[in-house]
Amino acid sequence: MLVGMAGCSDTTLTSSRKEECHMSVPPNNVTTPPPVPTGTPSAEERQWGMIAHLAALSAFVTGFGAIIGPLIVWQIKKNEMPFVDDQGKEALNFNITMLIFCVGLWIFTIITFGIGLFVTIPAFLLLCLGWLVFTIIAGIKANEGVAYRYPFAIRLIK
Repeated sequence: MLVGMAGCSDTTLTSSRKEECHMSVPPNNVTTPPPVPTGTPSAEERQWGMIAHLAALSAFVTGFGAIIGPLIVWQIKKNEMPFVDDQGKEALNFNITMLIFCVGLWIFTIITFGIGLFVTIPAFLLLCLGWLVFTIIAGIKANEGVAYRYPFAIRLIK
């Protein structure tokens, strides 16, 4: 007997209904990368894929461009170019993940009344360095036509 499924405790179920009651849905894993797009991207797709990743570097100018830059590129080109759709989502997911980590460090600092700065400042510097390195690597790989996957990213946008 399955708990939580309406009508599944009845012992007089038909065989198709029993199968339905015993079916399980696999958990939705947000960290599993999406499948790589098929085919070889054109030169224009590779260029826009690179721009989708490197647009995050606009954060150095605007302060909030790490998410806005890839979002704009992805929204403009996602319906025209499958490679850009894939790489734009990947860049956006990575930058959202980095924002979540930064907010977590900030909250830790506040909870510890500033004492946590001894931990959060070095962690933040390492996080920024990793973000910069992975963003540049992703841009280079996208320009080569490789569907780059960041080593860690919460895939909120699918």
